[in-house]
Amino acid sequence: MNDLILPPDFETLLYDERDGVAYVTMNRPEVHNAFNYRMQLELKSVWRSARHNDDVRCVVLTGAGDKAFCTGIDRNEAMGHWEADPDAAGNAAVPTGGSGDSSPWHFDDPGENIGPKSNDLWKPVIAAVNGMACGGAFYILGEVEFIIAAEHATFFDPHVTYGMTACFESMHMLQKMPFHEIMRLALLGARERLSAQRAHEIGLVSEIVTADELQNAAAWAANAIASAPPTAIQGTVRSLWAARELSRTQALDVGKILIKVGSDPESLLEGQKSFSSGERITPRVR
Repeated sequence: MNDLILPPDFETLLYDERDGVAYVTMNRPEVHNAFNYRMQLELKSVWRSARHNDDVRCVVLTGAGDKAFCTGIDRNEAMGHWEADPDAAGNAAVPTGGSGDSSPWHFDDPGENIGPKSNDLWKPVIAAVNGMACGGAFYILGEVEFIIAAEHATFFDPHVTYGMTACFESMHMLQKMPFHEIMRLALLGARERLSAQRAHEIGLVSEIVTADELQNAAAWAANAIASAPPTAIQGTVRSLWAARELSRTQALDVGKILIKVGSDPESLLEGQKSFSSGERITPRVR
């Protein structure tokens, strides 16, 4: 999956760039925007190409339609050849990824293709969740900067209900949710869904809006981010993700380097001029 796919060649995504923001829409509404192999390729291409596209300062990711953001891997494609017990018996125990026939130590995880951080993108990504987000969608949600959800959005993980271990997805979401909440979500499978309101209460979702307001709310945040100096924005993203995975003292030590790398003299000068002029932004209160 090293070759980049350009937007005109996308089959499963809609892509648009405006005012420093890339708007990416997973476009398979007939299967609730489940990702097949082609979408894996195209999402990977989006994240990898955005790293070197200076016109893109922020990304908004959503799903087509109002029923689903993404419902994970397309099981019809991933498991379409499992038609009888002998088929299952003759295949690896993990149908959505798997190890090679020659070794159990080489595992191909499709989730490694679809997340921005897994693809070394340190530009902000906002998820606009417009309906169901479940299963493999958590690979993506676990790697975005924050989530804005429509009122009807729901979050759940049906893995255990259908005989699969809720593993990688739960690990990603553990970075976003309290332990007991992701544990409950994972263990109850398809029997319970987390509402947008509850997701907001536990800190998973940063803002809830009506379905009609979702795209405008995400665009407002993305445009505000895109208007700031990109080096400072990307340095902030990298700093917080690094701090999440290090101890406090380690993070502070690494921060000394990140501050130097992420401080652009021209941006600092412009910022000082703006401050000294007395100009102030009128903030929105959330």
